[in-house]
Amino acid sequence: MKVTEHIKNGNGKTQFSFEILPPLKGENIHSIFSNIDPLMEFKPPYINVTYHREEYVFKELKGGLIEKKVVRKRPGTVGICAAIQNRYHVDAVPHILCGGFSKEETENFLIDLQFLGIDNVMALRGDAVKSETYFTPEKNGHKYACHLVSQINAMNKGFYLDDELQNTFPTDFCVGVAGYSEKHMEAPSSESDIHFLKKKIKNGAEYIVTQMFFDNEKFFQFEKKCRAEGITVPIIPGLKPIAVKSHLNLIPHRFKVDLPDALVMEVVKAKDNKAVRQIGIDWCVQQSQELVKAGVPFLHYYSMGKSSNIKEIASRVF
Repeated sequence: MKVTEHIKNGNGKTQFSFEILPPLKGENIHSIFSNIDPLMEFKPPYINVTYHREEYVFKELKGGLIEKKVVRKRPGTVGICAAIQNRYHVDAVPHILCGGFSKEETENFLIDLQFLGIDNVMALRGDAVKSETYFTPEKNGHKYACHLVSQINAMNKGFYLDDELQNTFPTDFCVGVAGYSEKHMEAPSSESDIHFLKKKIKNGAEYIVTQMFFDNEKFFQFEKKCRAEGITVPIIPGLKPIAVKSHLNLIPHRFKVDLPDALVMEVVKAKDNKAVRQIGIDWCVQQSQELVKAGVPFLHYYSMGKSSNIKEIASRVF
């Protein structure tokens, strides 16, 4: 079932969803199941599965030569999605990226998903690899998420890259895209960010999931701007609880979001990470309850492979 259908079937009630990371290469899929199992009591209609593109490492060889090696640390997104749908009978929503994919590889990826009965995808540009300052698309790949959305939408209409194909079967993917309550880190302004988000919707995206935020007012302002610009698709807030003191520096650096002073001071005064974890849970519960009152269709939690704090939050909200 499509995410948009789940929203419609919710009849205005806020529903629960979350996002998981594929395990590191060499780990067992049961590490994923052990984190999903405790959250199933909250009846998520779908679970997002991130896609992690390749990284480049440089290995020194004998004689002083340097070898550039491609490493994929978290493979398995498609397999995990199939396993989730088979084991839990809920929809899995894989991320699909511009980064690391040519248009041909994107098409083949989508065909695999279609054959597995996966109805939803989250279309993202993806980050630059660690060795790059700025994002660089693959040769014959997409530079922007709006172009990726266009390719998916074309396949939904039965148009494939090879225009000589006969009797092509249209896919039927529901496409989600990312939105940024505090604007994308590379956007020159919030207005330009909304402009390009609107382009993704025009090209076929059917719902938006936001980057994490810690101040609900930022989300409400973002939502208001979207509506003022004629964006009518559902907007799902993405939330993540603070868990350790190092998040005070890591989250703003990695995700370019602000942390409210009240939250920062509570974490600074906490005696240890156990206290920080509880502060993060309490803060996220307050955020969640306010967003539920505002009538958001889903609360989407970034679990980062850990479910215990998400379980405690969900038990107090749903």
